[in-house]
Amino acid sequence: MAAMFSSLTERLSRAAQSLRGRGRLTEDNIAETLAEVRLALLEADVALPVVKTFIEAVKARSLGTEVVGSLTPGQAFIGIIHQQLVAVMGGGRGGLDLRVQPPAVILLAGLQGAGKTTTAGKLARHLLQARKRVLLVSTDIRRPAAVLQLQRLAEQVGADFFPAAAGLTGPDIARQALEQARRGVYDVLIVDTAGRLGIDAELMQEVREIDAAVTAHERLFVVDAMAGQDAVLAARAFGEALALSGIILTKADGDARGGAALSVREITGKPILFLGTGEKTEALEPFDADRMATRILGMGDVVALVQEVQKSVDADEQERLARKMASGKGFDLSDLKSQLQQLQRMGGMANVLDKLPGGMAAAKNMPVGHADKEVRRQIALIDSMTRRERRRPEIIDGSRKRRIAAGAGVAVQDLNRLLKQFQATQKMMKQMGGGKLQRMLGSLAGQGGFKGMPPRF
Repeated sequence: MAAMFSSLTERLSRAAQSLRGRGRLTEDNIAETLAEVRLALLEADVALPVVKTFIEAVKARSLGTEVVGSLTPGQAFIGIIHQQLVAVMGGGRGGLDLRVQPPAVILLAGLQGAGKTTTAGKLARHLLQARKRVLLVSTDIRRPAAVLQLQRLAEQVGADFFPAAAGLTGPDIARQALEQARRGVYDVLIVDTAGRLGIDAELMQEVREIDAAVTAHERLFVVDAMAGQDAVLAARAFGEALALSGIILTKADGDARGGAALSVREITGKPILFLGTGEKTEALEPFDADRMATRILGMGDVVALVQEVQKSVDADEQERLARKMASGKGFDLSDLKSQLQQLQRMGGMANVLDKLPGGMAAAKNMPVGHADKEVRRQIALIDSMTRRERRRPEIIDGSRKRRIAAGAGVAVQDLNRLLKQFQATQKMMKQMGGGKLQRMLGSLAGQGGFKGMPPRF
């Protein structure tokens, strides 16, 4: 997500810094700042009408705003920008409304290449985790590969797939799948529709007929975050063809400039419900406008990070390591490997940095993939060691170093760096032994810590 908004984040931060040292926000001292914000939004591919409305709203709220207490004009301005970003992206948290007589029908529509089929699999996984019985169907009769892709995704996530007979039209396939969903007592039917490279009358007519065949309860527009202004045009066209109920923004982990996220909701009037953040089936997260605005402004998203830790981290393993850390004894290279693997399961260093305050800047300054490459190298080195060497790294002499490095396919210098880092970690553990770390964590928990998060690190 960092790449998606990095330019916008940098420009908005610079705009806020220009107000430092001012005691009051006035028309004169915010004119230049608003020009910078306007340019930032346009460069992020935000639609011009959205930019105009955004700037006018921020200007109206900024003029004459007093600086209260220790709040600086820059902080006050960022607060106003944050509130307006939340308003543009849809206010509070959304979600699917499945409070209907089963099966609830979810229709996915969008252009070819937007990621509808992958999103169908991700959405099925999300609903299965909520203990829903899910049936998937593809109505794309022109692209057999798309049908096969959805079938494989269904198998991968554990959902059922409706195989259509040859020669049927898209609406007929959808109608038969709905009958199967009713007979099979499914909670949800997800209908993946065909796409085109561009908008045409035939595509719109087909998607309307499929919708009429199943009377969808949720009509979700799937749009590529990297589409820029094309996303706005597609959103308007699909909004006119269907009574859309929500939007799913895909490829939000790419190098898009973020304009689609700030435009499609304003154009369609419908909320963004989910973000697709990768190719894996678990890479779908509920959209929260407040948290997204916070991330755009470089404030991080610690809530999302905590949720990811709870989802990805082995609690029993972390409890075992916490006891070692508290005592300051017994932490070895196998434990280090376990921690590195947990970091990988959380999406790597860039993903973690993205969710920390100021993390976007740190991720930007870090060479692409360097940290994650280093993690993989260190795991390979530890795997190349014997069990005894992992427990007692002090026995690793010159000949052992050459063998371990050769087994991992790296240089001896890489192993020396790993051992040096491990020794520093061990030293820190010993210094914090004797219950000091436990008291520190207890103090953090006593001050509130992370709400709902057990004190495991």
